[in-house]
Amino acid sequence: MKKKLLAMLQAKEERKAALTKKSNESQDIIEVKGINTQLESLGVEITELRGMIDGIPDETAPPAAQPQPGEQRSAGSPVGQAQILGTYGVGSGTPQPGEQRSEPEDYYGTMEYRKAFMEFSKTGKVLPELRADAMTAATDVSAVIPSTILNEVIKKVTVYGQVFSRVRKLSIKGGVTVPILSLKPTATWIGETTPSSKQKIQANTNVSFSYYGLECKVSTSLLADTVTLTGFESVITDLIVEAMVIAIDTAVINGNGTGKCLGITADTRVPAAQIVTVSAADFVDWSGWKKQVFAKMPLAYKAGASFFMASGTFEGYIDGMVDANGQPIGRMNYGITDGPQERFGGKEVILVEDDIVANYDDAAAGDVVAIYCNLKNYAINSNMQMTMFRYFDHDTNEWVDKAILIMDGKLLDPNGVVIVKKGA
Repeated sequence: MKKKLLAMLQAKEERKAALTKKSNESQDIIEVKGINTQLESLGVEITELRGMIDGIPDETAPPAAQPQPGEQRSAGSPVGQAQILGTYGVGSGTPQPGEQRSEPEDYYGTMEYRKAFMEFSKTGKVLPELRADAMTAATDVSAVIPSTILNEVIKKVTVYGQVFSRVRKLSIKGGVTVPILSLKPTATWIGETTPSSKQKIQANTNVSFSYYGLECKVSTSLLADTVTLTGFESVITDLIVEAMVIAIDTAVINGNGTGKCLGITADTRVPAAQIVTVSAADFVDWSGWKKQVFAKMPLAYKAGASFFMASGTFEGYIDGMVDANGQPIGRMNYGITDGPQERFGGKEVILVEDDIVANYDDAAAGDVVAIYCNLKNYAINSNMQMTMFRYFDHDTNEWVDKAILIMDGKLLDPNGVVIVKKGA
């Protein structure tokens, strides 16, 4: 029986060696994946066969020596021979010469890498787990943020970033231009002998995205108090989210385009007729808003458009607005659900912080107090890959960890924006 099992084991090991050689020589990714799947299955079968063989006593073998004090012996394994628990990601067996281990699908999400990243952020010590193939050429001390932290950051930015969650997300190479059509064809009535003129669709305007860095710095002294992996990831996630959300939302609305996104209010391409200044009297008058704001939005852009304003502006001036008969125009905001619904003229009102769009009471004459647009016409370009760097701050005598996100943002179509400013 044992000889038969040994023959089977030899055949499978030969098969594994042949597949390993074929995998090393193949240039076809799909073929390599198929071979690796076969190698995993063979690895499990070989492990099982070895376990069965080890469990069969050998009559010719000398009596097993007694274990020495402090020595541990694996059940069913001869003395001095390490038990192989598995190969190719199964168990913790040692790979044979020429043998390939299957790597996890997401290297940066493994527990080993996450623990090594925590050690790096707390002490600056670079463990081997941080040196993946993509990082071995780096000359400075840096590490890619683990996937568990990165995914949580993006999730929270989408949920809590009222502006960021509504803009269009792109992931294209920086410097590539996005063409914008400037001419739409028109149909012409023709006579029997008068043909219509030829028209060309042109794209003589475009938007180009650059490379801008958004960074967040966290001191080591704060992270040093976090001792568990879960607690560490929770702390650094919250710190990065708080900084990134504020910076992104502010840049989308007010960015000047110098080293950051070009904000909606700073984009000179927004038509002048759609930048309106509403007087104090008209700001609380329904007809004033209809004539000066709603009527300025081109019909093609009205679908999906929303208002963005500070909570104080909506609660203090819009929600309590009445018509000529003294009836509140926002009376339908209530009773539909369990709470109030921020709507104005049938359009959704997105409430933002006062540092994003100024509150009417605090704004000076000429300041933007509301924006009427569809944020899908604004695009943020980023691959959403953040990188962590560490440096020593001599002014504070502490290590500082810096997270960097490369991104840029611009309006793709400025014609669907109405900017409301405070008048005298």
